[in-house]
Amino acid sequence: MPDSLASVLLTNSEMAEADRLTIAGGTPGTLLMELAGAAVAREAARLVSPTARIAVFCGPGNNGGDGFVAARLLAEQGFAVELGLLGSRYRLPGDAGLAASRWTGDVKAVEEIDLDPASLAIDGLFGAGLARALDGAAKAAVLRLNEWTRKTKKPILAVDVPSGIDGSSGQIRGAAINATRTITFFRRKPGHFLLPGRIHCGSTAVADIGIEASVLPAIAPKTFANGPALWAHCFPVPRVEGHKYARGHAMVVSGGLAHTGAARLAARGALRGGAGLVTVATPSEALSVHAAALTAIMTRVCDGPDDLTKLLADRRKNALVMGPGLGVGENTRALVRAALTPDAEHGEPPRGIVLDADVLTSFADDAYGLARLIRRSGKDVVLTPHDGEFARLFGKVSIGDESRWANLVPNRETVPPLLASLHSESKLDRTRAAAALSGALVILKGADTVAAHPQGRASIAEDLPPWLATAGSGDVLAGLTGGLLAQGMPLFEAASAAIWLHGAAARHFGFGLVAEDIPENLPPVLQALLADGTLQTDKG
Repeated sequence: MPDSLASVLLTNSEMAEADRLTIAGGTPGTLLMELAGAAVAREAARLVSPTARIAVFCGPGNNGGDGFVAARLLAEQGFAVELGLLGSRYRLPGDAGLAASRWTGDVKAVEEIDLDPASLAIDGLFGAGLARALDGAAKAAVLRLNEWTRKTKKPILAVDVPSGIDGSSGQIRGAAINATRTITFFRRKPGHFLLPGRIHCGSTAVADIGIEASVLPAIAPKTFANGPALWAHCFPVPRVEGHKYARGHAMVVSGGLAHTGAARLAARGALRGGAGLVTVATPSEALSVHAAALTAIMTRVCDGPDDLTKLLADRRKNALVMGPGLGVGENTRALVRAALTPDAEHGEPPRGIVLDADVLTSFADDAYGLARLIRRSGKDVVLTPHDGEFARLFGKVSIGDESRWANLVPNRETVPPLLASLHSESKLDRTRAAAALSGALVILKGADTVAAHPQGRASIAEDLPPWLATAGSGDVLAGLTGGLLAQGMPLFEAASAAIWLHGAAARHFGFGLVAEDIPENLPPVLQALLADGTLQTDKG
């Protein structure tokens, strides 16, 4: 588990277990609800003036109970509060029923609430664990609130997650609240990060309601918010006594004469990411083009699989990036087979290999063949698909392929659920399944990029800027990942760090970014991490 437990994300079931362990340890559930409702009330008071009218929408479960507590506390502070309930207060279960009994004001049906004079609406209809699509009165209430905030620009404060959002997947269940602000408890959930949930949440705050971090080891969560807290402890900061050969040698395999730019972008990403040496392995026809364009990056001729095998005989070339501009077809597949040939010598750290772009398309509909090569190679492999490449590679894998995948995956019993999860609506589940089946770390790119290790750990990006969606951006990410692997950074941490740094460099440059700008904006990002102590220069 990372040094900072704050980066942990909890699925719906894991959060329920955190609640259960806390209650079993002696904290009453009523106290947890009271503290949650108090946090909602504090957040609501920050969003409006002391004379504001607040409309509180409560649902039939614990989320509604939090709403009742918040309504009571806000009324005690002098706010004008109108409360609506979906269903009957006398059917509210357990702690939520007790919270409702302490509310002395009127309880209206949700459709009776007058939103016109309200300055703020609190969404306490449904929490993260919603198990079905909203319909009927619930859906009508959500749509009404969304129309109100759209027309008036007045805020909605969501409790836990916006109603209609699945806390584990970020998916919409029928309809979902468009919140201005979301207040959640103890730890955030994947649905706060994954699209479209992240958009519906607005900004998200986390409140302490008395659940201790000591419950986390028993839960053993494997999902994390991607940030320096997750990987800074092993980030390869150059040391005084170091030299370029100690910082690894990354090699990028280039395509032909008409497709050289992508390889150079990847190579530049690897170099700016800290690799001590970077080489572009290029076909003879493109050598002069690369030689004219590159300075600190070296070139070597590679006209096919045999040449690549000879180049890789030098174990100092300890990271390889393949795919950007490489071309689609049998030649690329042959190069991948050469790269993934098991090493004859043992005892050295495995070579890191990043497979991107044209490599993934070259293995379209043959995920099993690629996975077999990866698993037999013994190498640390990263696959970096966007959604389209993921669909081409894994889209036709089905539960009917169970028998042959069972011969490849170490735990045969996991194969059926993994094959099913490849087609899940949850991006997190899809990425995890692909990693577990292929034996590679998988980076599924997008505004909510997920990195998943074959053993289940996953990170989710939170704040990648939209201008990263530009030609060549993914080539730089592949190279940056290779550069960190060359320096000996562990597989999961290297991939997660590359994703975060890639986004941070883009944010530093700003709107108008093109791919060439990303490597050149890494230095100020790294310098800032050193200056604030996030990265340490004195690690042993």
